[in-house]
Amino acid sequence: MSGTPDKEDELAGTEQPFVSHLVELRDRLIRVVFAVGIAFGVLCLWPGPAAMYDLLAAPLVATLPKGATLIATNVISPFIVPLKITLLAAFMVALPVVLYQLWAFVAPGLYSHEKRLVLPLVVSSTLLFFAGVAFCYFFVFGQVFAFIQGFAPKSITAAPDIEAYLGFVLTMFIAFGAAFEVPIAVIVLARMGIVSIEKLKEFRGYFIVLAFIIAAIITPPDVVSQLALAIPMCILYEVGIWAAQIFIKHTKAPEEEASKTA
Repeated sequence: MSGTPDKEDELAGTEQPFVSHLVELRDRLIRVVFAVGIAFGVLCLWPGPAAMYDLLAAPLVATLPKGATLIATNVISPFIVPLKITLLAAFMVALPVVLYQLWAFVAPGLYSHEKRLVLPLVVSSTLLFFAGVAFCYFFVFGQVFAFIQGFAPKSITAAPDIEAYLGFVLTMFIAFGAAFEVPIAVIVLARMGIVSIEKLKEFRGYFIVLAFIIAAIITPPDVVSQLALAIPMCILYEVGIWAAQIFIKHTKAPEEEASKTA
């Protein structure tokens, strides 16, 4: 029938663009792996995997009794764990390249007002995550380990396992890095119209309670780490409300601006 659309004609020309997108994605993933590999190689040469682990373990070692050290209960742990730390550090060093490749892949499909929203959020979310990790390493670890060692009985010799310590550190880094993303979550919710600024302000009291509940679940059972996670979350929630108002004002679509002026 002449009135029936030809399915082959409808799909004509769609295969090549799809394949080209896959090729571009493959190329950008290769560049990401290449960047992480270069960073990993450099960190292996200097300062080296052993030094990287010593740096990560420094906050704990500083609070241990004199002469106490970390132990390895697995035969290959002294080799594998430092390499894992170095690989993690390499990924963080190469993160700007990773984010740039992600941005370069999605940017051509965005409108100009969407680019004004996405790029600042990508950059700020990265900086906030790094800030959360740095806050955890330089402030929280020292306070938490000193607090725990202060409660340890004198008859117990502290000798933490290096793999267990690595797991604890990664959990804390992810928890604090994610907690520092609260402003980004608030901005996205407000900009997408899911929650209004007024509702976010009304939810302030409930968020404080929620922040302390999350801190009690994620962090070790000590007051220091719970306060160190909950208080920044509450402060960053207020920062998010303030930043959301600015983002909404400066990232409106052309039709939104036209309807407002009309």
